[in-house]
Amino acid sequence: MVPLSVLDLSPIVQGRDAAFALRNTLDLAQHAERWGYRRYWLAEHHNMPGIASAATSIVIGHVAGGTKTIRVGAGGIMLPNHSPLTIAEQFGTLESLYPGRIDLGLGRAPGSDGLTARAMRRNAADAADAFPQDVLELIGYFRDAGGPVRAVPGAGLNVPIWILGSSLFGAQLAAALGLPYAFASHFAPTDLMRAITVYREQFRPSDQLDRPHLMLGFNVFAADTDEEARLLFTSLQQAFVNLRRGQPGRLPPPAAGFEDSLTPAERGMIAHALSCAAVGSRDTVRGGLDAFIARTGADELIITSQIFDHAARLKSYEITAKLS
Repeated sequence: MVPLSVLDLSPIVQGRDAAFALRNTLDLAQHAERWGYRRYWLAEHHNMPGIASAATSIVIGHVAGGTKTIRVGAGGIMLPNHSPLTIAEQFGTLESLYPGRIDLGLGRAPGSDGLTARAMRRNAADAADAFPQDVLELIGYFRDAGGPVRAVPGAGLNVPIWILGSSLFGAQLAAALGLPYAFASHFAPTDLMRAITVYREQFRPSDQLDRPHLMLGFNVFAADTDEEARLLFTSLQQAFVNLRRGQPGRLPPPAAGFEDSLTPAERGMIAHALSCAAVGSRDTVRGGLDAFIARTGADELIITSQIFDHAARLKSYEITAKLS
């Protein structure tokens, strides 16, 4: 089994608030550290009622301060929302506080709708197009090339930078810059195999990385039985359908027979979008993980488990950790 990491969307569940979600995030991180997960990443989303990690660097600091050894990072920071200098200073601060434990994953999408993106960064019209230049500017702040503007903290610090993506663009950029690449196959698998090929074939070694390193997102819902795991999985299915209907909300509790209420188009949509998943008992999940790794040749998997009940979520991650 390849190394496993955790992607936590810090879910706000129905009937609870962001404070509850953030307490659960720290608790899961502390368990993940004990179970041997390599990294614990948090994602930047905005105007999403069901996600508590909007202020991503603050949550990373909270998690890093409550753990001791696990790497903690962003999966990712949506760079079009921020100036590169701001992110260099934030992650330079995190690296100064928690040396050798901070990762910085960068994405080109805004992590929100267009109106929210404009509220985040008022000149956002061309921000996504400027992503490659912004990444290079950010790298320059960490390298401290001696320019008139310096990131303090940040200059001269070794903060590993990753490129995140769900298309060929991110694969090409990560390859050209010689950076590790994380693909969002847990919800956008369409270009997965083509992106893997592009990244590996076009990769050029860099000061950070001498050969390609590919981490793939993967959904895991593990429980004592296949039936129980499939029921837990319905929370994510409901949330995904609600999002596609333009009705995002808090993570709902499991609902038996949920798929029976969907149109054929909706069933097909979630079957495709959530196809990179292992849902079931220990043996079922092991088979799913082994098959996905064999198909993709991933160097690392980052596991996400959007489970309504925190105890069941912990159990899912524990079962998965014991398979590695």
